[in-house]
Amino acid sequence: MGTQHEALSGTPFHTPAETKACKRILLKLSGEALLGEEKSGIHRETLARIVADIAEVVRLGVQIAIVIGGGNLFRGFAASTQGMDRVTADNMGMLATVMNALALGDALKHAGMTARVMSAIAIEQVVESYVRPKALQYLEEGKVVVLAAGTGNPFFTTDTAAALRGAEIGADVVLKATKVDGIYTADPATHPDAQRLPYITFDEAMSRNLGVMDATAFALCRDQKLPIRVFSIHKPGALLRVVQGQDEGSLVNP
Repeated sequence: MGTQHEALSGTPFHTPAETKACKRILLKLSGEALLGEEKSGIHRETLARIVADIAEVVRLGVQIAIVIGGGNLFRGFAASTQGMDRVTADNMGMLATVMNALALGDALKHAGMTARVMSAIAIEQVVESYVRPKALQYLEEGKVVVLAAGTGNPFFTTDTAAALRGAEIGADVVLKATKVDGIYTADPATHPDAQRLPYITFDEAMSRNLGVMDATAFALCRDQKLPIRVFSIHKPGALLRVVQGQDEGSLVNP
């Protein structure tokens, strides 16, 4: 019987080198991860649970930067398909990520961690601007850095922002937190026979258009030799297991 990887590509599956424990990570959280049982906005209990998972990792001494999306509040691309100017829609989407970042930063502080929220667009009265040397200083000091407003430019997703910031800060890995426990051959919600892929290459992920991250993010991580680990944010202890180097979710690597 073929492996899961063979089911996708028809090529032999080669297990990558064992994942090592992480010292610095870039965690990508979607805005939808904050929805919980709500249809829009922020579900406080869900936010508190995510923060508790992050606290476990912080206690290990791992440096964490977080890029957060804004889809629970506003989706710029969706608005642009309904007639809104794309640049205007994307700017609104970036502002939505700032609101989520402020909420996450506040929750982190209430949980006893020191957090710094930094925005790729200047809103000096609300949040400090992203400056790479300052972000690196905060990480070295053990602070959790929450990065808002994507790349600060329209037409680029927060997935691409995660890849960019991960490369800039020298992260060991980009962790993509999703609703499912890895990458599948098809959407498991609509295809019960979909198979989870424990490992896939960047080129294959892009050519198969599996919808986990956009091609720009994949290409940037590939070029910078920055692995991506996709896992479920709703699975208890998953983030801790990933950081400790255990086999969790799906790995995207050359």
